[in-house]
Amino acid sequence: MPRELLADVDLASPVDSLVRWITSTLDPVFDLVSDATSFFVTALTDVLTGPPAAALIALFTLLALTIRGWSLAVFTALAFLLVDQMGFWSETMQTLALVLIAAGVAIALGVPFGLLAARSRAVSATMRPILDFMQTMPAFIYLLVAVIFFRVGVVPGVVASVIFALPPAVRLTELGIRQVDREVVEAADAFGSRTGQTLRQVQIPLAMPTIMAGVNQVIMLSLSMVVIAGLGGAPGLGALVVRSVTRLEIGLGFESGLCVVILAIFLDRVTEAFRDRVSIEQRTTGTLLRQPATQRSTGEPRRARG
Repeated sequence: MPRELLADVDLASPVDSLVRWITSTLDPVFDLVSDATSFFVTALTDVLTGPPAAALIALFTLLALTIRGWSLAVFTALAFLLVDQMGFWSETMQTLALVLIAAGVAIALGVPFGLLAARSRAVSATMRPILDFMQTMPAFIYLLVAVIFFRVGVVPGVVASVIFALPPAVRLTELGIRQVDREVVEAADAFGSRTGQTLRQVQIPLAMPTIMAGVNQVIMLSLSMVVIAGLGGAPGLGALVVRSVTRLEIGLGFESGLCVVILAIFLDRVTEAFRDRVSIEQRTTGTLLRQPATQRSTGEPRRARG
């Protein structure tokens, strides 16, 4: 192909025109999304920053002790006490609120799409290139587009985090459903279970460890967007990291980065503990459901209890 033809290809102008058209046409929708997102982020931030830091540290420590044991509980207490003593408690809770909202929206959107993709190969084939595109596009581009649509503030950070963290929820939900043993599904069908009942009572519980792995990835990716969200005007630790970079304040960058690491470790270990608990329940459920399937395949009738 001649180089002159390649040189005349211009994708920037159509994209700019499309963005301007979307901005002018859907501006009321963007305002509604912006108001709703700001409301929920502000409400959750008030909940997390309202009580004394000691009360929330005790609550986080009790949660860690309940689901994981003394090792995580001791780490949680010491780590969050360090965050409070460094003077970054409010910023850490603002970041936690942003992460929880973004991860919650990504999971609420991603899990249903994953279930749909697991049920239909056509949907799966259609969504695969879209998810590939979403995962390989630089995260700064998401923030740029979000700032154009929603203006500077916390909302672009949440929107960019949702888009960036959505693919793992879809992929791992689909993977978990597809990995469920067919004999177990056939056993549920043999007992007269409907399609929706099989999905809710058999496939989703057995796929829950893989789905929880997706939840863990969503939370971690949402947290990784903290610094980029700070560039878009979102408050919290990301704004401190951005300020330390722009002003070359190495000490502030180290302290704010350490707070991000502490928050990431806590969220990762908590979700991992939930996944381990779900895995134990999954093995128990799978054993009970496989027993009738094995008896049916071998032709051995179930013995009546005396």
